[in-house]
Amino acid sequence: MSHIPAPIAGVIWKMLVNEGDEVHADDEVAILESMKMEIPITAEQNGFVAEVVKKQGEFVNSGDILIKLR
Repeated sequence: MSHIPAPIAGVIWKMLVNEGDEVHADDEVAILESMKMEIPITAEQNGFVAEVVKKQGEFVNSGDILIKLR
């Protein structure tokens, strides 16, 4: 199982995937808002979303796991 971490601290502005969704490398999976900027979060590899760990509107720290892939 792999995971997608937050690159920096911020708020999850929009979660673009749900559990069970298939994702491909470079697909946008979430948008993080930090310092009034929107930062797209992309998958680094192909897989299926096993768990959405953090929810839309939630504050995250750098390195927090946002999504688990299988």
